[in-house]
Amino acid sequence: MITTDQDILASAEAWKRAGRKVAVATVVETWGSAPRPVGSRLVVDEEGNFLGSVSGGCVEGAVVTEALDVIEGGAPKLLSFGVADETAWRVGLSCGGRISVFVERVEG
Repeated sequence: MITTDQDILASAEAWKRAGRKVAVATVVETWGSAPRPVGSRLVVDEEGNFLGSVSGGCVEGAVVTEALDVIEGGAPKLLSFGVADETAWRVGLSCGGRISVFVERVEG
Protein backbone atom coordinates (compact mmCIF):
# COMPACT_ATOMS: atom_id res chain seq x y z
CA MET A 1 0.00 0.00 0.00
CA ILE A 2 1.25 3.49 -0.86
CA THR A 3 1.42 5.35 2.44
CA THR A 4 3.47 8.50 1.94
CA ASP A 5 3.68 11.28 -0.60
CA GLN A 6 7.33 10.30 -1.16
CA ASP A 7 6.16 6.81 -2.17
CA ILE A 8 3.65 8.37 -4.55
CA LEU A 9 6.29 10.58 -6.17
CA ALA A 10 8.70 7.64 -6.42
CA SER A 11 5.95 5.69 -8.19
CA ALA A 12 5.40 8.61 -10.60
CA GLU A 13 9.11 8.61 -11.40
CA ALA A 14 9.16 4.84 -11.90
CA TRP A 15 6.09 4.99 -14.16
CA LYS A 16 7.73 7.72 -16.23
CA ARG A 17 10.97 5.71 -16.55
CA ALA A 18 8.87 2.74 -17.71
CA GLY A 19 7.56 4.84 -20.61
CA ARG A 20 4.18 5.77 -19.19
CA LYS A 21 2.73 9.25 -19.55
CA VAL A 22 2.14 10.65 -16.05
CA ALA A 23 0.50 13.56 -14.24
CA VAL A 24 0.67 14.51 -10.57
CA ALA A 25 -2.17 16.23 -8.71
CA THR A 26 -1.36 18.08 -5.48
CA VAL A 27 -3.72 19.64 -2.93
CA VAL A 28 -2.53 23.27 -2.73
CA GLU A 29 -5.28 24.83 -0.60
CA THR A 30 -8.10 23.76 1.70
CA TRP A 31 -10.84 25.61 3.55
CA GLY A 32 -13.33 24.15 5.98
CA SER A 33 -13.74 20.39 5.92
CA ALA A 34 -11.27 18.60 3.62
CA PRO A 35 -10.51 14.87 3.71
CA ARG A 36 -6.85 15.32 2.75
CA PRO A 37 -4.40 18.05 3.85
CA VAL A 38 -2.42 20.47 1.72
CA GLY A 39 0.45 18.60 0.05
CA SER A 40 -1.50 15.37 -0.51
CA ARG A 41 -0.82 13.86 -3.93
CA LEU A 42 -2.34 11.62 -6.56
CA VAL A 43 -0.38 10.26 -9.53
CA VAL A 44 -2.22 9.23 -12.71
CA ASP A 45 -1.03 7.51 -15.89
CA GLU A 46 -2.44 7.79 -19.42
CA GLU A 47 -4.62 4.71 -18.90
CA GLY A 48 -6.30 6.14 -15.81
CA ASN A 49 -4.37 4.05 -13.28
CA PHE A 50 -3.71 6.05 -10.12
CA LEU A 51 -2.05 5.95 -6.70
CA GLY A 52 -2.54 8.23 -3.72
CA SER A 53 -5.43 10.49 -2.83
CA VAL A 54 -6.35 14.16 -2.94
CA SER A 55 -9.91 13.91 -1.65
CA GLY A 56 -12.00 10.85 -2.34
CA GLY A 57 -15.39 10.26 -3.89
CA CYS A 58 -16.56 12.26 -6.87
CA VAL A 59 -13.74 14.82 -6.48
CA GLU A 60 -11.09 12.15 -6.94
CA GLY A 61 -12.82 10.90 -10.10
CA ALA A 62 -12.94 14.43 -11.49
CA VAL A 63 -9.23 14.95 -10.71
CA VAL A 64 -8.33 11.73 -12.55
CA THR A 65 -10.35 12.89 -15.57
CA GLU A 66 -8.66 16.30 -15.55
CA ALA A 67 -5.24 14.63 -15.15
CA LEU A 68 -5.88 12.63 -18.32
CA ASP A 69 -6.54 15.92 -20.15
CA VAL A 70 -3.31 17.38 -18.74
CA ILE A 71 -1.35 14.31 -19.86
CA GLU A 72 -2.64 14.74 -23.41
CA GLY A 73 -2.60 18.53 -23.67
CA GLY A 74 0.38 19.35 -21.48
CA ALA A 75 -0.98 22.54 -19.92
CA PRO A 76 -1.22 22.39 -16.10
CA LYS A 77 -4.56 23.12 -14.43
CA LEU A 78 -5.66 24.55 -11.10
CA LEU A 79 -8.92 22.88 -10.07
CA SER A 80 -11.29 24.06 -7.37
CA PHE A 81 -13.97 21.98 -5.68
CA GLY A 82 -16.37 23.01 -2.97
CA VAL A 83 -19.73 22.52 -1.41
CA ALA A 84 -21.70 24.60 1.06
CA ASP A 85 -22.58 23.11 4.44
CA GLU A 86 -26.27 23.39 3.56
CA THR A 87 -25.97 21.17 0.48
CA ALA A 88 -23.20 18.78 1.59
CA TRP A 89 -25.54 15.97 2.65
CA ARG A 90 -27.35 16.06 -0.70
CA VAL A 91 -24.12 15.22 -2.55
CA GLY A 92 -23.05 12.53 -0.10
CA LEU A 93 -20.64 14.54 2.05
CA SER A 94 -20.79 15.01 5.80
CA CYS A 95 -20.01 18.74 5.75
CA GLY A 96 -18.96 21.57 3.48
CA GLY A 97 -15.51 22.74 2.49
CA ARG A 98 -13.29 23.67 -0.44
CA ILE A 99 -10.08 22.35 -1.92
CA SER A 100 -7.80 23.49 -4.72
CA VAL A 101 -5.77 20.91 -6.62
CA PHE A 102 -2.89 21.66 -9.02
CA VAL A 103 -2.45 19.09 -11.80
CA GLU A 104 0.73 18.95 -13.88
CA ARG A 105 2.27 16.57 -16.38
CA VAL A 106 5.53 14.90 -15.38
CA GLU A 107 8.15 15.80 -17.96
CA GLY A 108 11.52 14.30 -18.71
